Amino acid sequence: MRALLWLLLVASVLANVFIGTFADWADGPRIAGSLGTGAVLLGSAAGLWLTRPRAGA
Repeated sequence: MRALLWLLLVASVLANVFIGTFADWADGPRIAGSLGTGAVLLGSAAGLWLTRPRAGA
């Protein structure tokens, strides 16, 4: 599960960099793409944080 979350995190960062720098998208699609990749990034980061190993448990 954590490996999938890490894969999603890295893929969303790479996709967001691609959308922001290399994609020749206009205003609307660029915003939609950035919002989508940002949502995946935040969701996978939250999932990784929630499934982190606890030191005291």
